[in-house]
Amino acid sequence: MQYNLFISYDLNNPGQNYEKVIERIKSLGNWAKLQKSHWYLDTNYSQKHVAEKIWEVMDSNDNLLVVNSTTNDAYWFNLSPEVVKFLQDKWNSRSVV
Repeated sequence: MQYNLFISYDLNNPGQNYEKVIERIKSLGNWAKLQKSHWYLDTNYSQKHVAEKIWEVMDSNDNLLVVNSTTNDAYWFNLSPEVVKFLQDKWNSRSVV
């Protein structure tokens, strides 16, 4: 299945290597850079798979959110507990993690 994903991230340490993250995103499908750290991805991969692949090249204190606009699902790493609770309470989806 083809998915429309939106990827948003923050690299939180000075001097981070954005190229590793950018290269990984570009390797996962057809892409468009919307803003500095916000991308669109047309891909056969799920939001979970894409998030896990991008997270592999990020640091543990970074933040990542991948939203699947085709299925209305999301997957993330290292969002604050308050944001996670808000998303889980408000998101209109079956599989938010």
